[in-house]
Amino acid sequence: MSTTRHELLHAFDLLLAPSRFKDYGPNGLQVEGRTVVRKIVSGVTASRALIEAAIHAEADAIFVHHGLFWRGQDGCVTGWMKQRLGLLLGDDVNLFAYHLPLDAHPELGNNAQLGLQLGLLAHAGSAGRFGDQELGFLGALENAETFPNAKALAAHAEKVLKRPVTLVDTAHRPIRNIAWCTGGAQGYFEAAIAAGADAFITGEISEPQAHYAREMGVAFLACGHHATERYGAQAVAGHVAAQLGLKHEFIDIDNPA
Repeated sequence: MSTTRHELLHAFDLLLAPSRFKDYGPNGLQVEGRTVVRKIVSGVTASRALIEAAIHAEADAIFVHHGLFWRGQDGCVTGWMKQRLGLLLGDDVNLFAYHLPLDAHPELGNNAQLGLQLGLLAHAGSAGRFGDQELGFLGALENAETFPNAKALAAHAEKVLKRPVTLVDTAHRPIRNIAWCTGGAQGYFEAAIAAGADAFITGEISEPQAHYAREMGVAFLACGHHATERYGAQAVAGHVAAQLGLKHEFIDIDNPA
């Protein structure tokens, strides 16, 4: 089966509601390709490696979290940008990218899907959200149990995500309330503390967060930007592909960050 580029864009926009968000770049169709779409490849970032893999997989469209265009770029089509655009335009492949809307979707987004992977369930209603644009999730283990300490939570995250976790913890106490926000959301740590979290999970750590964790007695876990954002793009693209009767393939391009 197939659909049109316009119908696919409409399906993504209807699901993710990008107009609700103040974002760092354009959400939606970033590069226009062929009109008829039969197969979608999803991935985290529109890197050259992903684009090449998608072309090899005979994709008509690529769906990612990190697209090509961001606020503050100089707009020059040189170097890596020329290479990526050249591949997309040369093979007539559509590129769809959704940043904050993909983080925020309550069932299929990056935060919801990371919670699913880790066995975490957000609290109901507004109690389960925090931070700017309510992107952060706050909840607990689905079985209502607690982690005996942050080291146990970090070991669990390492097992699920299959990568080392950077842990800052001085409280050494049971962990019940867990806040999380995928990717580079270390700036949400103070809001997580204010929301009552015992621990905060995100992708990256910057210099200030170690001090906040030690001074406030709230554990901070940096689990990898890419590692925490592997799940939303494939969930959304898979959902829309099934809805429209299209083929879908998730391609994970490894990234240690």
